[in-house]
Amino acid sequence: MNFTNKQILRIIFLFYFSISFSQIAKSDSLRGEFIYLLKYKPNTLNENYIRKELFSLQIGDNRAFFISENKLKIDSVFSSAYNNKAENFVLDFTNIPTGSNFLIIQTNEHSQFYETVGMSLLSYNSYIIDNWKLIDENKVINSITCKKAEVHYKGRDWTAWYATEIPFPYGPYKFSGLPGLIVKITDKTGDYDFELVKSISSSNVKGKMITINKRHYQNAKLVTKKELVEARKNFRENSKHQLESMGTVFSQDPKDNFRERQKVNEAQKKGHNPIELED
Repeated sequence: MNFTNKQILRIIFLFYFSISFSQIAKSDSLRGEFIYLLKYKPNTLNENYIRKELFSLQIGDNRAFFISENKLKIDSVFSSAYNNKAENFVLDFTNIPTGSNFLIIQTNEHSQFYETVGMSLLSYNSYIIDNWKLIDENKVINSITCKKAEVHYKGRDWTAWYATEIPFPYGPYKFSGLPGLIVKITDKTGDYDFELVKSISSSNVKGKMITINKRHYQNAKLVTKKELVEARKNFRENSKHQLESMGTVFSQDPKDNFRERQKVNEAQKKGHNPIELED
């Protein structure tokens, strides 16, 4: 059987998920749930190409979880199949596009970044943003009265709008530490923009628990950000070899190998525009 690179990654993902999908976090009471739309330009060489993705911010008593909505949908598909105990179930990802593969947990002390790289769950700490500049300026965004704040973070200048009427010191990505929920935050270049597009009413979260699967953060190996980036790069380069050692047979067509090398080169070419420009 021949496999494409996309199929390779899916096989590894399915194998990893199959041994851990039944683990659900049930220790955090849900105090708030908010959906953010991220719009960003992944490559500076193509200014007209803008990607969009929805993220969920689930807030508990002492921490908040920030994760891709697509990642949660994939978890739901697996959980449904597991709970139904189907012998020959079909996993339908037709309407679920590929999403960001990370989870960020924010607390008052730090933010923790988690990512599964191959068969390993890796994690690194980031300091709490404590150099916000509060500005005496108000703005109404999606019917919410917001106050302005600015910060320089990881090589970008950000403008945030936060709502004191929503008393959670959290926001999208690693942004936290303001006296109210961040409703919108945009970097000066306009390359990255997070905006709150939906909030779940307090009556609908009362009595509920945060249900982020523990496999996204439990028993992670603590590394530096540089080590995680290097592990990600090594996995992309070695994924074929890893699956061959498990008995997977790949196409020997040299055209296929050339196409795979082209994809790697495209991902690494100049113009890559990460959200963090500094370590």
